[in-house]
Amino acid sequence: MKFYVATDHAGIDLKDLTVEMLRAKGHDVEDLGPFSKERVDYPDYAVKVCESVLDDNAAHGILICGSGIGMSMSANRFHGIRAALCHDAYTASMARAHNDANVLCYGERVVGPGVAESIIDAWIAGTFEGGRHCGRVEKIEAIQG
Repeated sequence: MKFYVATDHAGIDLKDLTVEMLRAKGHDVEDLGPFSKERVDYPDYAVKVCESVLDDNAAHGILICGSGIGMSMSANRFHGIRAALCHDAYTASMARAHNDANVLCYGERVVGPGVAESIIDAWIAGTFEGGRHCGRVEKIEAIQG
């Protein structure tokens, strides 16, 4: 799988670990930064990941911040992005299976390295079930707000 990964200053350590974990599992990863703990604004990095995922629709995005909330709110402003804030393997699995999520969000202050790895593993193993969920995803995509 191809992943675009970014964070803000509050998620640097978990971003670096996430990139390492994904590469160790054989995935293609593009680290979109930042590369220091200097304060940055999470929406700027959500834009980088979401635009990359939209340009490369076979890819997935991972966004990390302190809680994951700001990143998921920012990412879901993009038509065609279905970002899921996940706190455990179950929510990651359901986001893929039922919502065809293409961007994974979590927070460094909420999940530790072990939980992050289980979230990533569930995300990678997950596939969209289709069927009754297709109509729901189509309705999400049709929302103009």
